[in-house]
Amino acid sequence: MTARKLSEEWIHLGLGASAEPLEPFDGMEWYARYGARHAADGAEGRLVSRYRFTESWAVWEMHPHGAEVVVVTDGAMTLIQEVGGEEVRTTLRRGEYAINPPGIWHSADVDGECEALFITAGMGTEHRPRS
Repeated sequence: MTARKLSEEWIHLGLGASAEPLEPFDGMEWYARYGARHAADGAEGRLVSRYRFTESWAVWEMHPHGAEVVVVTDGAMTLIQEVGGEEVRTTLRRGEYAINPPGIWHSADVDGECEALFITAGMGTEHRPRS
């Protein structure tokens, strides 16, 4: 067994209750490689990742095939979800979580620094710029 840092190597949770460490994140094209490599797991596959943010997100994202769990592990963020054409804002502080339901566009505002753990149904994830 090897100790690993979730901030450096994310985890894929797959079929048959499997868990696999992943190559280090190196930019947005990483997601396409990840999706192709784990496509056989379909909507049941999950990406476990950890990010540290120092600014608000520049994009909206949406996961069409499953929910995403967001757990703040340090600092705070305001999660923004588009629900019925309205923005719903929920501030999450250390130890708190929220769920982004399938098909809900979401983004986040960060004032200062924030660290969060994400458990994402990544198949088919879409992004769009945030204006």
